[in-house]
Amino acid sequence: SAEYPDLRKHNNCMASNLTPAIYARLCDKATPNGWTLDQCIQTGVDNPGHPFIKTVGMVAGDEETYEVFADLFDPVIQERHNGYNPRTMKHVTDLDATKIKFGHFDERYVLSSRVRTGRSIRGLSLPPACTRAERNGLTGDLAGRYYRLSEMTEKEQQQLIDVSWCSSWPATPDPNACGTSTPWPLSPRALHNNEKTFLIWINEEDHTRVISMEKGGNMKRVFERFC
Repeated sequence: SAEYPDLRKHNNCMASNLTPAIYARLCDKATPNGWTLDQCIQTGVDNPGHPFIKTVGMVAGDEETYEVFADLFDPVIQERHNGYNPRTMKHVTDLDATKIKFGHFDERYVLSSRVRTGRSIRGLSLPPACTRAERNGLTGDLAGRYYRLSEMTEKEQQQLIDVSWCSSWPATPDPNACGTSTPWPLSPRALHNNEKTFLIWINEEDHTRVISMEKGGNMKRVFERFC
């Protein structure tokens, strides 16, 4: 097994919860797809974090990662999500936009509003372990018009950057460390409505990323569109 990493100067959730005992117990294990503990924590080892901004510091390669390496993932999830225990608690989803009160903010102070979610597709490896073939297969059953990033002109890409729909990739060192930047820009696609207030990214980082946004402070309308 590999040696326990030196995390004394790190500021991320992985470093806070990984102990020599946990590492020794998990370092020789792997998921059925071959994803290992070292691959989980590599991004957190390579990127110690900011003194005042605590990052997660680890990634999952597939669904089974959360079970095989639960001794580390469970406490990291609890720390990151304010005590949420994945073993005893269940996240509640509420997409009832009628419950939003006072959802229009003063546009002197709010330039734009956005609601975004990322989702993974069951049966496929998660982005850090996703192969090019898996990523390219994500678009086969989707109807509508979408654009492969590698086929966009520089002007089209810049238009998306100007409205904060994408950035130069990778924007931070973390994607390189955990492997999510590898397929770029071969696989990412973007689908948007004519008003450019609703966008679906495929393979930008998550399998799918759904975004509702518009200029101004009408957060309620943005959320209604998202729902």
